[in-house]
Amino acid sequence: MRKPRMGAGGLANISLGFFGIQIGFVLQNSNMSRIFQTLGASMDDLPALWVAAPLTGLIVQPIIGHLSDRTWNRFGRRRPYFMAGALLAAIALLLMPLAPAFAAPLVFAAALLWVLDASLNIAMEPFRAFVGDMLDSSQHATGYAVQTAFIGAGAVVAAIFPWLLEQFGVSNVAAAGEIPATVRWSFWAGAVALFAAIGWTVVSTREYSPEQMAAFEAEREVEALQPLRALAAKSYASSLLWLAAGAVVAVIVAPLGLEKEIYLLAGLLATYGVLSAIGIAMARQGREANMLSSIVGDFSGMPDTMKRLALVQFFSWSALFIMWIYSGPIVSQYFYGSADPTSAAYNEGANWWNLIYTVQNGVAAVAALLLLPAMSRRLGKARTHMVCLMLGAAGFLGYFVLRDPDLLIVCEVLKGIAWASILAMPYAILASSLPQAKLGIYMGLFNIFIVVPQLLVATVMGSVMNAFFPDDPVWTMLFAAAAWALAGLAMLRVTVPDETR
Repeated sequence: MRKPRMGAGGLANISLGFFGIQIGFVLQNSNMSRIFQTLGASMDDLPALWVAAPLTGLIVQPIIGHLSDRTWNRFGRRRPYFMAGALLAAIALLLMPLAPAFAAPLVFAAALLWVLDASLNIAMEPFRAFVGDMLDSSQHATGYAVQTAFIGAGAVVAAIFPWLLEQFGVSNVAAAGEIPATVRWSFWAGAVALFAAIGWTVVSTREYSPEQMAAFEAEREVEALQPLRALAAKSYASSLLWLAAGAVVAVIVAPLGLEKEIYLLAGLLATYGVLSAIGIAMARQGREANMLSSIVGDFSGMPDTMKRLALVQFFSWSALFIMWIYSGPIVSQYFYGSADPTSAAYNEGANWWNLIYTVQNGVAAVAALLLLPAMSRRLGKARTHMVCLMLGAAGFLGYFVLRDPDLLIVCEVLKGIAWASILAMPYAILASSLPQAKLGIYMGLFNIFIVVPQLLVATVMGSVMNAFFPDDPVWTMLFAAAAWALAGLAMLRVTVPDETR
């Protein structure tokens, strides 16, 4: 039994919520450093304050994925999490501009960032599984492409909204310790847009019942306890190896003069070792219904397609995090000739980067609707993603070899195509390859391979650059180009069930 095909209106309804979610993420990513510094944080404080973003994703997404797979009530399976996340995120967006009015405003803003990022993850994670729930496998590529188009559109709206407010006379500066009016009104408008977009998806869609989902998946039924039994059969050797790896990383930080953020990586390695040992012990005791053993068991027993895609995601998101950290300073230093943040040339370069980054997101929205579905029908999902990643690698390489800032638009077009594919194709492949009963948890675990490379780049890249290229950040673009090229080559190992070669 196959799911009925969905028309254009239905495809838009199930993905509109991501428009609001991306507005929240872009407002957060674009403005939180500015808010922290306004409230008294130094440049050295920012990494510690920002650690909330990857850590909350690492913790929240597997948990929400596990819970949403097992939820069914009168509001549905995934939709209760949409609304809970939307409500909490909207409250955080409304309160963030008011931080200066509270006691210890920097602490208040940092706490709100944790709430905001966790809430956005609560709403976002089930959306990935929701498209897979609602569509037949023949429409997965199109469904995730539409979702990506809304992501790109939300990013563009959130990025240009403060600039538009300034053009209409809203002040972009404020007294010391106060948040500019453009930022305040952007956060408040973002809260309304986020809640309205997610609310529309909730009220305009009706999820399939558990009985219907079981009928759709009759040919792909899975043994729910198989990962737990496999976990119970595992030895504690792998747990000890994770613990040992964490200890080794912690020990080498000081002797090698590495950045202190690498201690976070050591802690994460050791923590997973402890959690995996606890999960094995619980599985051996026959405690099969607990969340920890289920998550650890599913992580250690990922299907082959997911493991191969995980490698692709690792390289893909390593390059993206490099881009977000270094692209702005590189444009100013190498294309406008100034590394001095107080100079006119530096700020002209920063403005140009903001504009062309908006081009990247706009291209992603258009490519998702017009290019990716056509390519996936002709080449297949795996080959489509490989081609797009290679185009994106060429875009990063352009930053390394070009010196005309106008030509960077071409680089951003290429990167926008790759960005659209990164947001769509891996999830379309997973949704076509995984059992629906576990789609939420597997999507949550899959997103670990988005978070981990970000943490690695944040902790390791600074040490690499200080050791080999202390005054030449443009070399990071070569690292990013190589990472996307490796991700593209890794796609050669990925096969998609039921896809004609």
